[in-house]
Amino acid sequence: MPLYKTLTPNSDTTVKIWKITETYDDLMKPITLKPENMERVLGMKSELHQRGFLSVRHLLAEFGYTDSDLFYDENGKPHLKDGKHISITHSFTFSGVVVSDTEVGIDIEKQREKIGRIAHKFMDYESQYLDSNDHEYVRKLTVIWCVKESLYKLFATPGLSFLQHTLVIPFMIQDEETVSWIDYENSKHRFDATFFEFEGFTCAFALPS
Repeated sequence: MPLYKTLTPNSDTTVKIWKITETYDDLMKPITLKPENMERVLGMKSELHQRGFLSVRHLLAEFGYTDSDLFYDENGKPHLKDGKHISITHSFTFSGVVVSDTEVGIDIEKQREKIGRIAHKFMDYESQYLDSNDHEYVRKLTVIWCVKESLYKLFATPGLSFLQHTLVIPFMIQDEETVSWIDYENSKHRFDATFFEFEGFTCAFALPS
């Protein structure tokens, strides 16, 4: 069972990462899906997406939950029936779930050069401290994207813009943590962001400071 990594950043929060090595059939066998989720999986055109979706259900099981314990609100934000907070992510061959007593967001992304071509679409302030000639440029961009995606998932508010409403304080890759902010409709919210790298991927999660 490829539970890849478990992190407990504090007594209220646990992060679990799954490396997706199983086939679709192997992932499907041990779990039970709600009818609407079975229909959703069968309707996915990509087996990679199907396996990502199913691996998240295996991560839920690692936490002691089933597919029926999970539901989504009108903004697409996941919730657990017991009231704990959850955030979900998957990218290519990895998926992640974080469960916490407080609001939380998580994201995993593959580190790819092409992120440089869209950097202007998701960051403004951060471009003041990044150097495109830095050998760690792509890695740092990926951290910033992951942190902002985590904030977006946590806040789950229509109209929130990565570019206009979120920022990430300067950091070094070896820090594995930074501070991030949401500045939205005259209200500022501070979050602690943790990030780490593995096998060419970056994961970040954000919690209220």
